[in-house]
Amino acid sequence: MKYFIMSDIHGSASACEKALNQFEAMKCDEIILLGDVLYHGPRNPLPDKYDPKAVCAMLNPLAGRIIACRGNCDSEVDQMVLSFPVQADYAYVVDDGVRIFASHGHVYAPAEEAADEPVVGGSRIPPLSGTAVELFGHIHIQMLYKNKAGIAVCNPGSVSLPKNGSPAGFAVYENRLITLYALDGSVQKTLAV
Repeated sequence: MKYFIMSDIHGSASACEKALNQFEAMKCDEIILLGDVLYHGPRNPLPDKYDPKAVCAMLNPLAGRIIACRGNCDSEVDQMVLSFPVQADYAYVVDDGVRIFASHGHVYAPAEEAADEPVVGGSRIPPLSGTAVELFGHIHIQMLYKNKAGIAVCNPGSVSLPKNGSPAGFAVYENRLITLYALDGSVQKTLAV
């Protein structure tokens, strides 16, 4: 399977459209959506072409191909307009023996003491061992590294509201390889799992 990983759309119709164009162009099978789908949140500016209804119209036809988890800006009313589940704090995917743990990052996030790069976020994730990947969003900054336990950690950044000089972007996982991309499709970093 080829997974398209994105986070923090925050209701931006233009960012969602660009991301889905990359999803199709890269011939990905499924989308792992790491939360903050429709609402921009009180701490963020309005993203470009803020239109949650248009974002729903783009994502709902792909409902059978979306694995999603809840972000801190996602609510029960969002679930009423989205055709795929978005209320779980995390999702697990197993791909060819690789366990992939996906969360938004506000409840579960990489533990600082286990990371080569410090991350501010929620509590520790459930234990992962062996060949595993931890995906999280929330901070709007692309990251890709292995922690001290050898677990691959990936934040695809935000497709709509990147922070700290990070590009708007996404990630792709296939055959034990994760690649970070800018929204224009340019490769930022690659890591073997």
